[in-house]
Order: sequence, then C-alpha cells, then structure tokens
Amino acid sequence: MRATRLYAPTLRETPAEAEVKSHQLMLRAGMIRKAAGGLYTYMPLAWRTLKKIMNIVREEMDAAGGQEIAMPIVQPSEIWKETGRWSVYGEEMFRVADRHGREFCLGPTHEEMVTTLIRDEVRSYKQLPLMLYQIQNKYRDEIRPRFGLMRGREFIMKDLYSFDKDEAGMNESYKLMYDAYTRIFSRMGLDFRPVEADNGAIGGGHSHEFTVLAEAGESNIAYCTSCDYAASDEKAELKVIKAPEEDMKSLEKVPTPGAHTIALVAQCLNLPLEKTIKAVAFQSDRDDLILAFVRGDHDVNDVKVVNLFEDAIELHMASDEAIIAAGGVPGFMSPIGLKEGTRVVVDATVMEMFNACAGANEKDVHYINVNPKRDFKDVTVADIRMIKEGDACPHCGAPVKMTRGIEAGQVFTLGTKYSQSLHATFLDENGKEKPLVMGCYGIGVSRTMAAAIEQNNDENGIIWPKAIAPFEVVVVPVNAKNEDQLRIAEEIYDELKNKGVDVLLDDRKERAGVKFKDADLIGYPLRITVGPKAVDEDTVELKIRRNGEVCTAAKADVAAKAIEMLEEL
Repeated sequence: MRATRLYAPTLRETPAEAEVKSHQLMLRAGMIRKAAGGLYTYMPLAWRTLKKIMNIVREEMDAAGGQEIAMPIVQPSEIWKETGRWSVYGEEMFRVADRHGREFCLGPTHEEMVTTLIRDEVRSYKQLPLMLYQIQNKYRDEIRPRFGLMRGREFIMKDLYSFDKDEAGMNESYKLMYDAYTRIFSRMGLDFRPVEADNGAIGGGHSHEFTVLAEAGESNIAYCTSCDYAASDEKAELKVIKAPEEDMKSLEKVPTPGAHTIALVAQCLNLPLEKTIKAVAFQSDRDDLILAFVRGDHDVNDVKVVNLFEDAIELHMASDEAIIAAGGVPGFMSPIGLKEGTRVVVDATVMEMFNACAGANEKDVHYINVNPKRDFKDVTVADIRMIKEGDACPHCGAPVKMTRGIEAGQVFTLGTKYSQSLHATFLDENGKEKPLVMGCYGIGVSRTMAAAIEQNNDENGIIWPKAIAPFEVVVVPVNAKNEDQLRIAEEIYDELKNKGVDVLLDDRKERAGVKFKDADLIGYPLRITVGPKAVDEDTVELKIRRNGEVCTAAKADVAAKAIEMLEEL
C-alpha cells in the first residue's frame, strides 16, 4: 500500500469530545469517524487492525474445535420471552417492530438465538460436544455512550457457545476456551490478566474476565502479591475478619445528635470506624427494600447483594419512605427493631464483631455494645463487602493489590439456564431426555482494539503491538521528490512486500517532519527512513517505535535487518 492511495486523514488537534487516549488517538490517526453518539465508521487503518484481531480469534476458535456461523442480528421477541429476558433485560435493548406490529430486537447477545437454532437439530449425545461461534455487530442502547469504542451503541463481538451432555463436558469446554483466550491475548502482544468475574445479565455460574491492564480501565482488579489469584472487585471473595473476643456488654442506647453518617457517629462517640456498623439501603427493580450492613470502614458490594436475591436484577438507593415503612430511620439504621419480613443482609465480618455501635432506628440515637451474634435476628449472613488494597487473598492470605483494566473478553459457564427455559434437550446414553449444558464465551473485537491503544501509547501517538498493527513497517523517503530516494525506498518496499511483510510506502510529497509525525501518531512498529545518506553512503536508518532504538544498514541488507528486528518485537 502506498500512502498516496491510503485514506487516513490525520488530525493535529485533539477533538474536544474525546475523553480517553484511545478515542483521541483513533480520531487523530484517521482510524475512526463519529456518525452519531456511540456509532462510528471504521476507516481503512482501523479495519486492517480489526481484521488482524479477527484472524487471530478465528484461528484460535477453529483450533479449539469451534465452527463459525452467522446468526441474524434482528431477533424475534418470542425467544426472549421464553427465557423471561424480554421484560428484564432493560432499556439497553434496541426494540423494533415490523410493518405487521411484530416485536424484534437488535441483538445485544445471542444466547436465545443460538439455543433455538440447535434445539430441533441436536437430539443425541452422539452429536455432542458442539461449539458454534460468530463474529458480528452487537447493539446496546447505552444511556451515555462514551470513550469512543470503549462504550458504544454498536460494536463488533465474537461470541462462541458450547453445548455439552453434562457438567464435566461443560467444564472441559470452558477450559478449552480459557486456554484459547490466553493464547489470543498473548498473540496480540497485550499485557492482560484473566480475573474471576460476575456473570451479570448473562447469568450462569463460573466466569473469568480477560482484562487488558490500563489506567483508563473501567474495571477495578484485585490481584495477589504472592499467588496467581486475581478477580474483579465486584467478584472478589473475602475472608471473614474476626475481631478480638470480648465479654459481651449490655445493649445500650446513646444520643448521637446530627450523626447521620458513620464518620460522624465515630467522631461523636470517639470510636474507631472498625467498631461501628454501617447501613446501606437499596431497592430492587421491583422496589423491594434490601438493607445491607457492613463494618464502618468497609463498603457494600452491590453486585454481591444482587446475587443473593434471585428476584433482584438491579439495585438503586432506597427512598426514605421505603426505609421508614420498614421501621427504620434514615441515617440511624440497624437490623434491631425492623418490621418482620424486612430483607436484611449482614456481612460475615460484622457477625464476628463485639460491643460495636449501630443505629437504633430512632432519630439522633445509636446503640452501643451491639453484639451481632446475640442481637441480630432473622438476617442473611454473607460476604457482601467490597475488596480493597491490603485485604487478605482468599487463596493464600497474602495482601492483595489493586489495579485497573479494560474487560476485553469473558468466559461463562451457563449450565442449563437457557436450555431448560427454551426446551433444548437431547437423549443420553440411556435414552433419557436431558437439557443441554451450555457455556458462553465473548471477545469484544472493537473494544480490544481500543484497549490495545489505551495500554500502548505515548505523547507522540499509538505504539501498536506488531501482531495487530495496521502495517508492520513504514518506509519513508525523506524527500519523495528526489528520484533516487524514492527509487531506493520503492526497492526496499517491494522487497519487504515480496517477503510477506505488511508494509506501507509513504510516498507523499510532504515534508519529512510531517511524515515522521504521522508515522509516530499512527504507531507503525518499525520505520525505515531513506534519506540523502541512502544515496550518497548506501546507509538506511531503521527505528523501532516502542523504544526509539535506531540502527543503520546497507540498502542490500535492509529487508533482512527489518525482518530480524520485527521478529524480536
């Protein structure tokens, strides 16, 4: 490809709308252009990178036994109603109607579609295991599309679905996909971690997110400093912290005027936060009240709370009216004295406290000498707190650290969640009808491109990993108007192309500085510069984008030297 024929209009200024590096750099490098909020056109450079990502994904999916298909983006509402997700998926679903008034959606995911595809075709255990995948656009009506390709309304995704005869087979498929994902992100040259994660709206059981480490990431990740444990903060398990044992004192009410936050309570009573019990009041999507209690220096993990209640899909902060109706007083709550039937969940660490302080469900009044094992009745006890740096690793006990990352892929075990509701069954070895056991495995292809840029950039532009760079090498004649320089550059370009290198010739009649700036902005891994020395001294310069390392070679040796340098990248 010659730059004079490449459609890549670069920008010198950063567009005001772009908040994160990947969005800024893709706009500036002429890789994407905005069509509407959350909708983007992929320009030639971006599409080259996306195709490379998709090729790596395809190769690993095929090698693991996956078979590629293409399912409709427009899905009938009936199959979503069979699973019950039509009414609960939420406002992120694009819903449309045809001319006959029949309801459809633009697929945000394809569990229903793939399960109905195979339910009338797969009838015997002899047809299992089966793994089907596709790479196509998905649609989610984000309330606030932002960060370019990181959170858009339309995006490219690979989703694979596994079908097995039993849980052991599902776990084997899960391991195949986990290993394939590890190879995919390694081949892309990305720094990533597979972390234990929550399944969210997909449902099911076990899950790992493949997270590209980057400061701009939306995910908070806890990882052990000693073993290989890593988990999203939403999913991270926590060990129970047992307070030093004390003789239980008698429960007592004390005045706490105006102390409506846990910090003010601790200050008012001259107590450390770890001797207080904090309340957080939620209402579910059905407006049921759920009261959660953690130690005063801890935070409630609302995802863990949601997962405790099958009828809760989302939580929002409870209204004062709902709290009062349950017998509570906003700012002064505890499980003591609430109306019977109120849903209360208490963190397991709270149950190990002695002589603590908690609300008295009276305005400006708290209890002291609260002993949860003695005083809290009819409560659900569970791990509901949010992990923080320094907490003990649940596997080995060493301190955990926190970092940030971008979820680029996720693997799920679904079990029979969808096959049962959609009546997708098979006959086992004994002729008994059983539901298929499923797994689901997704990679955000366009999101991975953005994540790669978030992880690999500097003040001059993008620094592509070689495997997914739009071009591996750019050959730049310093003065394309000079016939000798252009001739030598074209000879190097042709030789590299003939040797299978993905190379661009920047034959534009622009100033050298402009071409160098564009090369750094777009992020080609290796730049070959053909200047006056190439003509006068047979010397050509090679520069690695990532570290700025420069070397020279004779014209006859440049192609071999470039290939050698690329192999080391």
